[in-house]
Amino acid sequence: MSVIQQTIESNPVQQVVFDNKTTNLLGLDRAALEAFFESIGEKKFRATQVMKWIHQMGVTDFQQMNNLSKDLRRQLSETSCIQNLHVAKDLISKDGTRKWLLQLHDGNNIETVFIPEDDRGTLCVSSQVGCALDCSFCSTGRQGFNRNLTAAEIISQVWLASQLLEEEKKPGRKITNVVMMGMGEPLLNFDNTITAVRIMMDDFAYGLSKRRVTVSTAGVVPAMERLGDTLDMRLAVSLHATNDELRNELVPVNKKYPLKELMAACRRFIDKQNTRSRITFEYVMLDGINDKPEHARELIRLLKGIPTLMNLIPFNPFEGSGYSTSSKKAVTRFREILHASGMTTVVRKTRGDDIDAACGQLAGKIEDKSRRHRRFEEPRFGMEK
Repeated sequence: MSVIQQTIESNPVQQVVFDNKTTNLLGLDRAALEAFFESIGEKKFRATQVMKWIHQMGVTDFQQMNNLSKDLRRQLSETSCIQNLHVAKDLISKDGTRKWLLQLHDGNNIETVFIPEDDRGTLCVSSQVGCALDCSFCSTGRQGFNRNLTAAEIISQVWLASQLLEEEKKPGRKITNVVMMGMGEPLLNFDNTITAVRIMMDDFAYGLSKRRVTVSTAGVVPAMERLGDTLDMRLAVSLHATNDELRNELVPVNKKYPLKELMAACRRFIDKQNTRSRITFEYVMLDGINDKPEHARELIRLLKGIPTLMNLIPFNPFEGSGYSTSSKKAVTRFREILHASGMTTVVRKTRGDDIDAACGQLAGKIEDKSRRHRRFEEPRFGMEK
Protein backbone atom coordinates (compact mmCIF):
# COMPACT_ATOMS: atom_id res chain seq x y z
CA MET A 1 0.00 0.00 0.00
CA SER A 2 1.37 3.45 -0.94
CA VAL A 3 2.03 6.21 1.58
CA ILE A 4 -0.80 8.19 -0.04
CA GLN A 5 -3.26 5.32 0.39
CA GLN A 6 -2.14 4.77 3.99
CA THR A 7 -2.61 8.46 4.76
CA ILE A 8 -6.07 8.63 3.22
CA GLU A 9 -7.28 5.44 4.89
CA SER A 10 -5.94 6.48 8.31
CA ASN A 11 -7.84 9.77 8.10
CA PRO A 12 -11.54 8.88 8.44
CA VAL A 13 -14.36 11.33 9.11
CA GLN A 14 -13.59 12.95 12.45
CA GLN A 15 -15.40 11.66 15.50
CA VAL A 16 -14.69 13.64 18.68
CA VAL A 17 -14.28 11.33 21.67
CA PHE A 18 -13.74 12.94 25.05
CA ASP A 19 -11.48 10.97 27.35
CA ASN A 20 -10.71 12.20 30.86
CA LYS A 21 -7.45 14.15 31.17
CA THR A 22 -6.62 13.78 27.45
CA THR A 23 -8.85 16.33 25.73
CA ASN A 24 -6.78 19.19 24.33
CA LEU A 25 -9.28 22.03 23.99
CA LEU A 26 -6.89 23.93 21.74
CA GLY A 27 -7.78 21.69 18.77
CA LEU A 28 -11.58 21.75 19.11
CA ASP A 29 -13.67 23.95 16.83
CA ARG A 30 -16.80 25.59 18.19
CA ALA A 31 -19.12 22.65 17.46
CA ALA A 32 -16.72 20.21 19.12
CA LEU A 33 -16.25 22.51 22.11
CA GLU A 34 -20.01 22.77 22.52
CA ALA A 35 -20.23 18.98 22.47
CA PHE A 36 -17.44 18.81 25.06
CA PHE A 37 -19.22 21.13 27.48
CA GLU A 38 -22.50 19.28 27.04
CA SER A 39 -20.63 16.04 27.81
CA ILE A 40 -19.63 17.43 31.23
CA GLY A 41 -23.10 18.83 31.97
CA GLU A 42 -22.44 22.45 31.03
CA LYS A 43 -24.27 24.84 28.70
CA LYS A 44 -23.06 25.19 25.11
CA PHE A 45 -22.31 28.91 25.46
CA ARG A 46 -19.25 27.99 27.54
CA ALA A 47 -17.62 27.05 24.23
CA THR A 48 -17.56 30.64 22.96
CA GLN A 49 -16.25 31.88 26.29
CA VAL A 50 -13.36 29.42 26.30
CA MET A 51 -12.58 29.97 22.60
CA LYS A 52 -12.14 33.68 23.24
CA TRP A 53 -9.90 33.03 26.26
CA ILE A 54 -7.68 30.64 24.30
CA HIS A 55 -7.45 32.15 20.84
CA GLN A 56 -8.14 35.86 21.31
CA MET A 57 -6.60 36.47 24.72
CA GLY A 58 -3.93 33.78 24.59
CA VAL A 59 -4.87 32.31 27.98
CA THR A 60 -4.00 28.65 28.59
CA ASP A 61 -4.48 28.54 32.37
CA PHE A 62 -8.07 27.70 33.28
CA GLN A 63 -7.68 29.51 36.61
CA GLN A 64 -7.33 32.84 34.76
CA MET A 65 -10.68 32.43 32.97
CA ASN A 66 -12.55 34.51 35.52
CA ASN A 67 -15.98 34.41 33.86
CA LEU A 68 -16.10 30.67 34.56
CA SER A 69 -17.12 29.40 37.98
CA LYS A 70 -14.44 28.03 40.31
CA ASP A 71 -16.05 24.59 40.12
CA LEU A 72 -15.95 24.61 36.30
CA ARG A 73 -12.34 25.78 36.27
CA ARG A 74 -11.43 22.95 38.63
CA GLN A 75 -13.33 20.44 36.48
CA LEU A 76 -11.60 21.64 33.31
CA SER A 77 -8.20 21.31 34.98
CA GLU A 78 -9.04 17.73 35.88
CA THR A 79 -10.54 16.59 32.57
CA SER A 80 -8.74 18.57 29.87
CA CYS A 81 -5.78 20.72 28.93
CA ILE A 82 -4.64 23.46 26.58
CA GLN A 83 -1.38 22.12 25.24
CA ASN A 84 0.78 23.97 22.70
CA LEU A 85 3.90 23.05 20.79
CA HIS A 86 7.37 23.97 22.03
CA VAL A 87 9.49 26.55 20.21
CA ALA A 88 12.85 24.87 19.59
CA LYS A 89 14.31 27.59 17.36
CA ASP A 90 13.26 31.12 16.38
CA LEU A 91 14.93 32.76 13.37
CA ILE A 92 14.38 36.18 11.79
CA SER A 93 15.48 36.90 8.22
CA LYS A 94 17.09 40.12 7.08
CA ASP A 95 13.85 40.85 5.17
CA GLY A 96 11.72 40.45 8.31
CA THR A 97 10.49 36.94 7.63
CA ARG A 98 10.34 34.91 10.83
CA LYS A 99 10.62 31.11 11.05
CA TRP A 100 9.94 28.85 14.00
CA LEU A 101 11.14 25.29 14.44
CA LEU A 102 8.47 23.72 16.63
CA GLN A 103 8.97 20.53 18.62
CA LEU A 104 6.16 17.98 18.89
CA HIS A 105 5.53 15.68 21.85
CA ASP A 106 7.04 12.71 19.97
CA GLY A 107 10.36 14.45 19.30
CA ASN A 108 9.65 15.36 15.68
CA ASN A 109 9.93 18.99 14.55
CA ILE A 110 7.97 21.07 12.06
CA GLU A 111 8.45 24.57 10.68
CA THR A 112 6.12 27.58 10.50
CA VAL A 113 6.88 30.86 8.71
CA PHE A 114 5.54 34.42 9.03
CA ILE A 115 5.97 36.61 5.93
CA PRO A 116 5.38 40.35 6.44
CA GLU A 117 4.34 42.51 3.49
CA ASP A 118 3.19 46.10 3.17
CA ASP A 119 -0.51 45.25 3.16
CA ARG A 120 -0.64 41.91 4.98
CA GLY A 121 1.08 39.42 7.23
CA THR A 122 0.94 35.84 5.96
CA LEU A 123 1.50 32.78 8.13
CA CYS A 124 2.58 29.63 6.31
CA VAL A 125 1.32 26.65 8.33
CA SER A 126 2.35 22.97 8.22
CA SER A 127 -0.15 20.08 8.15
CA GLN A 128 2.07 16.98 8.30
CA VAL A 129 5.35 15.84 9.81
CA GLY A 130 7.26 15.71 6.56
CA CYS A 131 5.13 15.07 3.49
CA ALA A 132 3.34 12.01 2.14
CA LEU A 133 4.10 13.16 -1.42
CA ASP A 134 7.45 13.17 -3.19
CA CYS A 135 7.73 16.31 -5.32
CA SER A 136 11.26 16.22 -6.71
CA PHE A 137 12.08 19.92 -6.22
CA CYS A 138 10.88 20.22 -2.60
CA SER A 139 13.14 19.92 0.42
CA THR A 140 10.23 18.84 2.64
CA GLY A 141 9.38 15.95 0.32
CA ARG A 142 12.97 14.74 0.37
CA GLN A 143 12.79 14.31 4.15
CA GLY A 144 10.06 11.70 3.88
CA PHE A 145 6.93 11.30 5.97
CA ASN A 146 6.15 10.48 9.59
CA ARG A 147 2.50 11.29 10.39
CA ASN A 148 -0.36 13.76 10.15
CA LEU A 149 -0.51 16.67 12.58
CA THR A 150 -3.47 16.82 14.91
CA ALA A 151 -5.89 19.76 14.70
CA ALA A 152 -4.34 21.06 17.94
CA GLU A 153 -0.83 20.89 16.44
CA ILE A 154 -1.99 22.78 13.35
CA ILE A 155 -3.80 25.56 15.21
CA SER A 156 -1.00 25.74 17.79
CA GLN A 157 1.18 27.20 15.03
CA VAL A 158 -1.30 30.06 14.63
CA TRP A 159 -1.62 30.50 18.41
CA LEU A 160 2.12 30.63 18.99
CA ALA A 161 2.83 32.93 16.05
CA SER A 162 0.07 35.32 17.17
CA GLN A 163 1.48 35.51 20.70
CA LEU A 164 5.12 35.84 19.65
CA LEU A 165 4.37 38.51 17.05
CA GLU A 166 2.34 40.43 19.63
CA GLU A 167 5.39 40.45 21.88
CA GLU A 168 7.38 42.25 19.15
CA LYS A 169 5.13 45.30 19.53
CA LYS A 170 5.95 46.42 15.98
CA PRO A 171 3.47 47.76 13.41
CA GLY A 172 2.59 45.45 10.54
CA ARG A 173 3.58 42.32 12.46
CA LYS A 174 0.14 40.74 12.65
CA ILE A 175 -1.37 37.68 11.00
CA THR A 176 -3.94 38.75 8.40
CA ASN A 177 -3.71 35.71 6.12
CA VAL A 178 -2.99 32.01 6.59
CA VAL A 179 -1.80 29.67 3.86
CA MET A 180 -1.70 25.91 4.40
CA MET A 181 1.48 25.68 2.34
CA GLY A 182 4.03 24.61 4.95
CA MET A 183 5.26 21.06 5.44
CA GLY A 184 2.89 18.39 4.12
CA GLU A 185 -0.11 17.93 1.85
CA PRO A 186 -3.10 19.42 3.73
CA LEU A 187 -5.74 17.43 1.85
CA LEU A 188 -4.15 14.15 2.97
CA ASN A 189 -4.87 15.33 6.51
CA PHE A 190 -8.34 16.52 5.61
CA ASP A 191 -10.34 16.44 8.83
CA ASN A 192 -7.66 17.91 11.07
CA THR A 193 -6.92 20.62 8.50
CA ILE A 194 -10.59 21.55 8.15
CA THR A 195 -11.06 21.65 11.95
CA ALA A 196 -8.09 24.01 12.26
CA VAL A 197 -9.36 26.18 9.39
CA ARG A 198 -12.78 26.44 11.04
CA ILE A 199 -11.05 27.75 14.18
CA MET A 200 -9.06 30.26 12.12
CA MET A 201 -12.29 31.57 10.56
CA ASP A 202 -14.36 31.59 13.75
CA ASP A 203 -15.31 35.08 14.97
CA PHE A 204 -14.65 33.93 18.54
CA ALA A 205 -11.13 32.80 17.62
CA TYR A 206 -9.05 34.46 14.89
CA GLY A 207 -11.88 35.82 12.74
CA LEU A 208 -10.11 35.40 9.39
CA SER A 209 -12.38 35.73 6.36
CA LYS A 210 -12.74 32.92 3.84
CA ARG A 211 -10.78 35.03 1.36
CA ARG A 212 -7.79 35.16 3.73
CA VAL A 213 -7.32 31.43 4.35
CA THR A 214 -5.88 29.30 1.56
CA VAL A 215 -5.48 25.53 1.43
CA SER A 216 -2.88 24.26 -1.01
CA THR A 217 -2.85 20.88 -2.70
CA ALA A 218 -0.63 19.06 -5.17
CA GLY A 219 -3.81 17.66 -6.72
CA VAL A 220 -5.46 15.07 -4.48
CA VAL A 221 -8.66 15.00 -6.53
CA PRO A 222 -11.07 13.13 -4.18
CA ALA A 223 -10.20 15.47 -1.31
CA MET A 224 -10.61 18.51 -3.57
CA GLU A 225 -14.15 17.34 -4.29
CA ARG A 226 -14.81 16.98 -0.57
CA LEU A 227 -13.30 20.37 0.18
CA GLY A 228 -15.63 22.05 -2.30
CA ASP A 229 -18.60 20.51 -0.50
CA THR A 230 -17.31 21.47 2.96
CA LEU A 231 -16.05 25.05 2.92
CA ASP A 232 -16.19 28.19 0.81
CA MET A 233 -12.54 29.23 0.84
CA ARG A 234 -9.43 29.81 -1.22
CA LEU A 235 -7.74 26.93 -3.03
CA ALA A 236 -4.20 26.83 -4.40
CA VAL A 237 -3.02 24.06 -6.70
CA SER A 238 0.68 23.21 -7.00
CA LEU A 239 0.84 22.69 -10.75
CA HIS A 240 4.48 23.13 -11.87
CA ALA A 241 4.06 21.40 -15.25
CA THR A 242 1.82 21.63 -18.29
CA ASN A 243 1.75 18.02 -19.47
CA ASP A 244 1.48 14.64 -17.77
CA GLU A 245 4.92 13.39 -18.80
CA LEU A 246 6.72 16.26 -17.08
CA ARG A 247 4.34 16.48 -14.12
CA ASN A 248 4.72 12.76 -13.42
CA GLU A 249 8.40 13.48 -12.75
CA LEU A 250 8.01 16.72 -10.83
CA VAL A 251 4.80 15.93 -8.90
CA PRO A 252 4.40 12.12 -8.78
CA VAL A 253 0.83 12.26 -7.41
CA ASN A 254 0.00 13.16 -11.03
CA LYS A 255 0.38 9.47 -11.90
CA LYS A 256 -2.68 8.79 -9.74
CA TYR A 257 -4.62 11.95 -10.63
CA PRO A 258 -3.45 13.17 -14.08
CA LEU A 259 -3.99 16.66 -15.42
CA LYS A 260 -7.29 15.92 -17.16
CA GLU A 261 -8.80 14.76 -13.85
CA LEU A 262 -7.17 17.60 -11.93
CA MET A 263 -8.48 20.31 -14.27
CA ALA A 264 -11.98 18.83 -14.16
CA ALA A 265 -11.81 18.86 -10.34
CA CYS A 266 -10.71 22.51 -10.40
CA ARG A 267 -13.70 23.47 -12.55
CA ARG A 268 -16.07 21.61 -10.25
CA PHE A 269 -14.54 23.31 -7.21
CA ILE A 270 -15.15 26.75 -8.76
CA ASP A 271 -18.74 25.80 -9.56
CA LYS A 272 -19.34 25.05 -5.87
CA GLN A 273 -17.91 28.37 -4.67
CA ASN A 274 -19.22 31.91 -4.87
CA THR A 275 -18.97 33.81 -8.15
CA ARG A 276 -15.89 35.79 -7.05
CA SER A 277 -13.76 32.68 -6.53
CA ARG A 278 -10.63 31.85 -8.47
CA ILE A 279 -7.92 29.26 -8.05
CA THR A 280 -4.29 30.15 -7.46
CA PHE A 281 -1.96 27.95 -9.47
CA GLU A 282 1.57 27.65 -8.10
CA TYR A 283 4.30 27.16 -10.69
CA VAL A 284 7.94 26.75 -9.60
CA MET A 285 10.27 27.97 -12.36
CA LEU A 286 13.00 25.40 -13.04
CA ASP A 287 15.77 26.33 -15.45
CA GLY A 288 15.41 24.47 -18.74
CA ILE A 289 12.77 22.15 -17.34
CA ASN A 290 9.41 23.96 -17.39
CA ASP A 291 10.23 27.60 -18.18
CA LYS A 292 10.19 27.74 -21.99
CA PRO A 293 7.75 29.81 -24.09
CA GLU A 294 6.06 26.64 -25.34
CA HIS A 295 5.34 25.70 -21.71
CA ALA A 296 3.66 29.08 -21.16
CA ARG A 297 1.48 28.62 -24.23
CA GLU A 298 0.61 25.08 -23.14
CA LEU A 299 -0.34 26.46 -19.74
CA ILE A 300 -2.76 28.93 -21.31
CA ARG A 301 -4.54 26.12 -23.14
CA LEU A 302 -4.60 23.91 -20.04
CA LEU A 303 -6.26 26.52 -17.80
CA LYS A 304 -8.69 27.95 -20.33
CA GLY A 305 -12.03 28.76 -18.69
CA ILE A 306 -10.77 28.50 -15.10
CA PRO A 307 -10.69 31.79 -13.11
CA THR A 308 -6.97 31.90 -12.39
CA LEU A 309 -4.30 33.69 -10.42
CA MET A 310 -0.98 32.36 -11.69
CA ASN A 311 1.82 32.50 -9.14
CA LEU A 312 5.27 32.03 -10.70
CA ILE A 313 7.79 31.01 -8.06
CA PRO A 314 11.55 31.24 -8.66
CA PHE A 315 13.04 27.93 -7.52
CA ASN A 316 14.71 28.13 -4.11
CA PRO A 317 17.76 25.85 -4.21
CA PHE A 318 18.69 23.39 -1.49
CA GLU A 319 21.61 21.00 -1.21
CA GLY A 320 21.34 18.05 -3.57
CA SER A 321 18.22 19.27 -5.38
CA GLY A 322 19.74 18.90 -8.83
CA TYR A 323 17.73 21.85 -10.16
CA SER A 324 18.61 25.45 -10.96
CA THR A 325 16.59 28.64 -10.78
CA SER A 326 15.23 30.00 -14.05
CA SER A 327 16.91 33.19 -15.25
CA LYS A 328 15.14 36.51 -14.75
CA LYS A 329 14.88 36.78 -18.52
CA ALA A 330 13.11 33.41 -18.78
CA VAL A 331 10.72 34.26 -15.92
CA THR A 332 9.91 37.66 -17.44
CA ARG A 333 9.25 36.16 -20.87
CA PHE A 334 7.05 33.46 -19.35
CA ARG A 335 5.05 36.05 -17.40
CA GLU A 336 4.63 38.27 -20.46
CA ILE A 337 3.17 35.43 -22.52
CA LEU A 338 0.66 34.59 -19.79
CA HIS A 339 -0.20 38.25 -19.21
CA ALA A 340 -0.78 38.82 -22.93
CA SER A 341 -3.40 36.06 -22.87
CA GLY A 342 -5.32 37.90 -20.14
CA MET A 343 -4.17 35.63 -17.32
CA THR A 344 -3.54 37.43 -14.01
CA THR A 345 0.09 36.57 -13.26
CA VAL A 346 2.46 37.51 -10.46
CA VAL A 347 6.04 36.56 -9.76
CA ARG A 348 6.49 35.67 -6.12
CA LYS A 349 9.24 37.55 -4.38
CA THR A 350 11.62 35.20 -2.63
CA ARG A 351 11.42 35.81 1.13
CA GLY A 352 13.40 34.32 4.00
CA ASP A 353 15.84 32.33 1.88
CA ASP A 354 18.73 33.29 4.17
CA ILE A 355 17.06 31.26 6.96
CA ASP A 356 15.74 28.50 4.63
CA ALA A 357 12.19 29.80 5.04
CA ALA A 358 11.39 30.25 1.35
CA CYS A 359 8.98 28.14 -0.70
CA GLY A 360 10.15 24.52 -0.93
CA GLN A 361 12.88 24.95 1.69
CA LEU A 362 11.00 23.95 4.86
CA ALA A 363 12.46 20.79 6.28
CA GLY A 364 11.96 20.55 10.04
CA LYS A 365 13.48 17.50 11.66
CA ILE A 366 11.56 14.26 11.42
CA GLU A 367 11.79 10.52 11.85
CA ASP A 368 11.07 9.33 8.32
CA LYS A 369 8.76 6.30 8.33
CA SER A 370 8.56 6.23 4.53
CA ARG A 371 12.35 5.63 4.16
CA ARG A 372 12.22 8.07 1.26
CA HIS A 373 15.41 9.82 2.39
CA ARG A 374 17.33 6.61 1.57
CA ARG A 375 16.50 7.15 -2.09
CA PHE A 376 18.00 10.63 -2.06
CA GLU A 377 20.99 9.63 -4.17
CA GLU A 378 18.96 7.89 -6.87
CA PRO A 379 19.04 9.65 -10.27
CA ARG A 380 15.94 11.69 -10.96
CA PHE A 381 14.55 13.66 -13.87
CA GLY A 382 16.52 16.85 -14.41
CA MET A 383 19.46 15.94 -12.17
CA GLU A 384 21.78 15.28 -15.07
CA LYS A 385 21.81 19.03 -15.72
